Amino acid sequence: MVIAIVNNKGGVAKTTTAVQLAAALSGRRRRVLLVDLDSQCSASLWFGVPRSRLAPSVADCLLHDYPLTKAVRHTSTPHLDLLTGSLELANVDLALCDVPGRELTLHRLLHGARDRYEHIVLDCAPGFSLVTVNALVATDAFIVPVVPQFLAIEGLVSLLASIEQLCTRLAARAKLLGIVLTMFDGGRAATGARDRLRAQYREQLFHTEITASRALEEAPAHHRTIFDFAPRSRASDAYRRLAAETSARLRHLKRQ
Repeated sequence: MVIAIVNNKGGVAKTTTAVQLAAALSGRRRRVLLVDLDSQCSASLWFGVPRSRLAPSVADCLLHDYPLTKAVRHTSTPHLDLLTGSLELANVDLALCDVPGRELTLHRLLHGARDRYEHIVLDCAPGFSLVTVNALVATDAFIVPVVPQFLAIEGLVSLLASIEQLCTRLAARAKLLGIVLTMFDGGRAATGARDRLRAQYREQLFHTEITASRALEEAPAHHRTIFDFAPRSRASDAYRRLAAETSARLRHLKRQ
């Protein structure tokens, strides 16, 4: 199944969640593809791909019909493959503006990959660009990381409403798999925000909470996932539990 990690705000641990969730899911001996849809290419850089070697990237596949099978590359994590991002993703809105069915471009690209991977995780950029629209049309379910802050929670309401309107207009089947609390520091303000989220969204909020972690901050510089960099850390345990919750929710979604 295709899972998109989305939020129109930056700095909410989208890439961190996409990378760790993809790695955790592949740790169950499932083939997983991580697609970097952000022009900042953070997920690609996390795995040690230098900017000079990002090509061939997902942008080449979307805009220049480059074969996905040739663009995908292996990572240091067993069973986890990567389709790199590119600065060229910032030009997708302009490049595809006159293309009929432009919102289906990513859906068509990933169609064949669904048979080769049990999960495809999409790391989306902040905002509602055409790339993010493509991701929501292509995905089966989406996860929204949110930090425990007042403005982030206020923005969540409009984000979910915008996604619902988009899916209705484009007849997309994307379902909210869950909201995951990230960068939780246990302070009074964060705890209050967490309690508000749980009261407002209840079962839509994942039980697992991702606490603020120095290990998560340091892992990208070493080009390693949290499971390789700090396998016994609270962060690695949290993302394993998030992956288990994700798998359970996906099984439930399939039965619907």
